[in-house]
Amino acid sequence: MRLLDSSAFINDYHTDDRTASIPAVRAELEAESSLRFEAMEGAGMHIHIPTDQSVAKVRRAARETGDDGVLSETDTRLIAAAFELDATLVTDDYAMQNVADHLAVTCEVIAQDGITEQRQWRFQCQGCGREYDEHHDRCPICGTELTRKNPS
Repeated sequence: MRLLDSSAFINDYHTDDRTASIPAVRAELEAESSLRFEAMEGAGMHIHIPTDQSVAKVRRAARETGDDGVLSETDTRLIAAAFELDATLVTDDYAMQNVADHLAVTCEVIAQDGITEQRQWRFQCQGCGREYDEHHDRCPICGTELTRKNPS
């Protein structure tokens, strides 16, 4: 089964496998992409609503990878749905791919190159330069905003 992110509908993705998505993806789509969603739903695409437990698991994984600040609620729910359905997540979003990989969820990319390695992001204070493993809005020492830093 393929679980489709909005990029699948935007890029007119086709597969012979069974498909699924979530209601929040429909809300992100406009014009022709929205019509593609509705056509696939009419043709039997499964609409799945992930459990709160799975959503919480994805949020924990996103905190562990450092992607929690960049995943939208829709992104989080898509990964949770893919996890529950044991589906391949079809997305071009790098943060989603990173968290999905952390949870052993298979991803397929459409119009972009996929991730080549999983990353555990670090966060650096723009004021004092201290680094943190976990995301905070501000540095606990000097109060300056933190930014995500590539761990490599």
